[in-house]
Parts: sequence; structure tokens; C-alpha cells
Amino acid sequence: MAPSRKTGARLSHVGADGKARMVDVGGKAVTAREAVARGRVSMSAAARRLIRTGEVAKGDPLQAARLAGILAAKRTSELIPLCHPLLLSHVSVELTPTRTGYDIEARVRTSGQTGVEMEALTAVAVAGLTIYDMLKAVDKTMVIGEIGLVEKRGGKSGPWRRTR
Repeated sequence: MAPSRKTGARLSHVGADGKARMVDVGGKAVTAREAVARGRVSMSAAARRLIRTGEVAKGDPLQAARLAGILAAKRTSELIPLCHPLLLSHVSVELTPTRTGYDIEARVRTSGQTGVEMEALTAVAVAGLTIYDMLKAVDKTMVIGEIGLVEKRGGKSGPWRRTR
């Protein structure tokens, strides 16, 4: 495996020859795995008002975003080239109103040989993009951001939680 430039750590998706490769997880134990990712979408007061009063012309952006996030988690391996296709046992996408828009949280679970971090991150990103799509006629200045993994459980490395 090729070492990382910054840390000297080996990257599992890069072979000794420097070529990208899909990691072989065949020898790994099947364990219960869960990942939680969060992000947010910031928008104008006018866009927030339309959502909260149910007056978005295209329909309810929160329900559409929730469904889009769930679908995106299920199809992550079709979007991210080196992700393994996984049988997911649970996906939830929650949207919480904030002063400037909405916080988005995705929780994904499986029992398998590899984690579901990418599925949770993809769910958050696509949920945010769906909100943007449904409100872009009203607010082209929306910002989708701060998407990151906040916790994971399962597998050899055990539990992890972002501390900042």
C-alpha cells in the first residue's frame, strides 16, 4: 500500500503498485456496525418560512430530503467507486430546524464486514442537495456544509466519536 503524504500511514484503497483498488474484506468478521453523520443547510428567512408554512411549490422538501437521503445511503456503492455494496438494516434521516436553516443527521446500520460511514455521509449530502433543489427558485444562496462523521460503532477498530 502507498503511504499517505502527511502521516506515513498506509492507504487501504491503494495497492503497493500505487493503483486504486477495492479492499478485500472477505477475511473480516461480520459484526454489527453503525455510523452517524451530520451536516446542515443554511438558507434565507424566506426559504425557511416557505418550508415551515408548507408553501413550497414542489411539495414538502423535508419529506423529499428524508426519502432521498435514505435512497442515497442504499445506493452509495453506485456513487463512490471503491465502496462495497452493503445490505443495510436501517437508515434514518432526521431534519431539525435551526435559526439559519436545518441540521441533517443520518444514522445507518448493517451487520457486515465493512462499515457504513460512507452511506451515512452520502445520505446527509443528498438530503441537503434535495432541499437545495426544491428551494433554489426562492434562494440560490443556500449553503450545504459541515458534513462529517460524528460516530461509528462496530468492526475491529471499535467505537469512535468526534470530540470537537
